[in-house]
This record gives sequence, structure tokens and C-alpha cells, in this order.
Amino acid sequence: MASMVTNPVTNANSDRTKRKKKKSMIMEDNHQSHARWKSEAQQQIYSSKLLQALSQVSLNTPSSSAPRGGRAVREAADRALAVAAKGRTRWSRAILTSRLKLKFRKQKRQRGAAVAAVTGSSRSKKPRFSVSKLKSKSLPAVQRKVKVLGRLVPGCRKQPLPIILEEATDYIAALEMQVRAMTTLAELLSGSGAASSDSALPPQSPPPSQ
Repeated sequence: MASMVTNPVTNANSDRTKRKKKKSMIMEDNHQSHARWKSEAQQQIYSSKLLQALSQVSLNTPSSSAPRGGRAVREAADRALAVAAKGRTRWSRAILTSRLKLKFRKQKRQRGAAVAAVTGSSRSKKPRFSVSKLKSKSLPAVQRKVKVLGRLVPGCRKQPLPIILEEATDYIAALEMQVRAMTTLAELLSGSGAASSDSALPPQSPPPSQ
């Protein structure tokens, strides 16, 4: 009978041990994730995915819905970075799903405009009184900075501070690796372009002898 009675102190200690073990495992995974972005192998993986994404941008025919110019290159670079992260973080999943969300929103607006054109009912938009702006002004400085940081990191707009800090640390390490890879790629492309232009020049004839 005594063996069936559970000891609350023992249960509390075991729960505390499990929480500490889980927290240490999460911290170790985060450290490995941040160190992964600094490795040369990860930079090579991202560079190959970036080249594939940029080749698709240059081959696609321009359309009204597709982004153009520098925006298309930036989106391709960000998508390649999210693919390299393999969707293990909130920011990578947010980048991968953002294009689909924008597409659905545009289709919804187009359907609404078509319905309004057929029915002839166009509702005038009244200026809205933003309560969130008043709340943000009344927040302490630390909370305002946390909200700004949550807006800067994809997928972290409404997340608590520990998740924002964790995602921001990984996102910054990934962006640093992205800058290194794109700088190396730009140097290679500029060097190959200069070499090809030099080889295309006709050979110069020696000056005539006196």
C-alpha cells in the first residue's frame, strides 16, 4: 500500500529535472543552429541554392504579378535562405509562406473589385481611428523596442520576447552568411566579366618600326 502512494517532493524534483534537461537541449540546438551559419559548407549550400533561384528569376517571363528588378533578386535570395534553413525556424517558414499569402490576398482583392464592378456598389472607405498606435505610444520604451524587433524578424510579430530573441539571433547569423555568400558571388561574377571582356578585345598590332 505504501508503494502506491506517490511522493509529491519526488514528483516535483523529477519535473524540475525534466524541464532543465529540455531547456538545455533547446539551448544546445540553438547554439548548433547559429554555428551552422558560420560554416563554409553551409555557405556553399546556400550559394548553390541562390544560383538556382537567381537563374529562375532571369529565365521567367516578366508578368504583372511577379516582382521585378532588385526586389525579385532580394526575394529569391531570401527564399533560398529559408530553404537552406529547412523550415526549422519561424522566420524561415514565414518567408516560404509569405509569397502564397500575398498571392491569395491579391486574388481576393481582384474578386472583390470584380464583384463591385458588376453590382455597382462601391463603399467609401472611412478613415479608421487606430487604437494600436495610441497603445504603442503609451508602452514603455523596452516594450516598444520588442515590438519593433518582432516586426523586423519574419513570423515574430506577435511572439513573446524569448522567442523573438531566439529567432532574431538565428536570423541575424543567417543574414551574415547571406551577405558573405552574395559578396563572394558578386566578386566571382565581376572577375569573370572582366576576363571575358579582355578576351573579346582584338589583339593590338605592334607600332611600326622607324
